Amino acid sequence: MYLTTEKKSELFKNHGRLKADNDTGSPESQIALFTYRIQHLTDHLKTNKKDHSSRLGLLKLVGKRRRLLNYLVKNDIERYRAILTDLGIRK
Repeated sequence: MYLTTEKKSELFKNHGRLKADNDTGSPESQIALFTYRIQHLTDHLKTNKKDHSSRLGLLKLVGKRRRLLNYLVKNDIERYRAILTDLGIRK
């Protein structure tokens, strides 16, 4: 499996608000997890061009991440800017 429990807890620790392993609900940690999954699926689709079900999953993940980023823009613009620079996402 591409995403182990250790990698997931590392993502939550590095990008969560509480800087703890169990901060899975904050938008920052969810955006970090979605970004990791998006990067993995993008690499997968570069080699498997006809895998349309994974492509659909990728588009859904991008939409979920976009909605979470829009939520952060409305509620706390500083957290939004911090997560963009931290993950290297561009709008």
